[in-house]
Amino acid sequence: MQAWHVSGSGEPGDVMRLVEVERPAPGAGQVLLKVRAANVNFPDALLCRGRYQVRPPLPFTPGLEFCGETEEGRRVIATPVLPHGAFAEYAIADAADVLPAPDTLDDAEAAALHVGYQTGWFALHRRARLQAGETLLVHAAAGGVGSAAVQLGKAAGARVIGVAGGERKVAAARELGCDVVIDRLTEDVIAAVQETTGGQGAHVIYDPVGGDAFAQSTKVVAFEGRIVVVGFAGGSIPRPALNHVLVKNYSVLGLYTGRYRTENPELVLHCHEQLTELSARGAIRPMISERVPLEGAADAVQRVVDGLTIGRTVVLTGRGTAA
Repeated sequence: MQAWHVSGSGEPGDVMRLVEVERPAPGAGQVLLKVRAANVNFPDALLCRGRYQVRPPLPFTPGLEFCGETEEGRRVIATPVLPHGAFAEYAIADAADVLPAPDTLDDAEAAALHVGYQTGWFALHRRARLQAGETLLVHAAAGGVGSAAVQLGKAAGARVIGVAGGERKVAAARELGCDVVIDRLTEDVIAAVQETTGGQGAHVIYDPVGGDAFAQSTKVVAFEGRIVVVGFAGGSIPRPALNHVLVKNYSVLGLYTGRYRTENPELVLHCHEQLTELSARGAIRPMISERVPLEGAADAVQRVVDGLTIGRTVVLTGRGTAA
């Protein structure tokens, strides 16, 4: 079978190689799945750089979520067990982590449901306890995880402010349903948020960026507001000033969704049921901007980490089709 291998640390476009290998053999409690579509995530690039919290043995295949097919022909979604990731014709997953693919989503959309939407659901509902009528601020609103948070926030009845960079991404954020979109390249984000909220600030802030975005969040978070840290796509890990947290009465919440699979797997199943219901009634639908063949995976990962994409980029193995 064909699979992308990473044999050393570096930029995805430099270290990913498409090779012919044997199909991986599943271990106890695991299943071998035929990959139909694999979503590209920012952590795929961190894996290539050797900077992700998980460091699989070399060589490994990146690709952290996919829509696959069982031996019986059932469409499923799963996170693969590294080093046998999803940028390949076949991947291995723990049987307990395999979930049914929603009938309302095609293969590419289903492949993009797992990581981004589970992250958004846990961030907004489990960690921040977002309430209808509250204001939600989403950084990188046109990106992979940001676009999911926008849709989930609207589905929860929140007023959503999106921050995006450039005309194309601003337009995409509006299409996703943001009530207000701020162009961080041409506008003062802090002043714009204060103006649109009447000085009150945002009750919940969803931050997959870190760096300057987090610093802005601390200036515009509402009294008893919640900032949820879900990643550092900006490349800089902020150091919160706890005296500022104390004086302004806000919370900084961390989220690593992968912990729930071991700490509370029942909640993961509940989350998937909620996401399936939301997709069935059209409240959420992954924004797929690009569908590329398996041969284009390395370039796709590089473009995602370089911030050149909108929404989701999905790799099709040639078997990916509409549902």
